Amino acid sequence: MSGKVLVGKVAKYYEKPGVIAIELLDELGVGDTMYIETTATKLEQKVRSMEIEHIPVNHGFRGDSVGVKVDQPVEEGSEVYKLI
Repeated sequence: MSGKVLVGKVAKYYEKPGVIAIELLDELGVGDTMYIETTATKLEQKVRSMEIEHIPVNHGFRGDSVGVKVDQPVEEGSEVYKLI
C-alpha cells in the first residue's frame, strides 16, 4: 500500500444485499481501490459499482451518500480510505 486518503465513513451496512452507505468527505469513483479497517477485519477491494439514491453513477463527491457493494460485513462508523 503506497498511500491512502480518507474519503468517508460508513454510515450504514445493509447485510442482505452486502452494501455499505458511505458519507463522502472526498471523491470516490468506480475503479478506485478502497480500504476499510474495522476492529474485526480489514477490507481492500476495487469499487465495482456505485449508486446514489438507487441510480448507478461513476463518481461520488464530497457531501454525497453513495452505496457500494462489499465482499464482507463492515462495521458502521468505519473510516473509508482510497488507496493511491
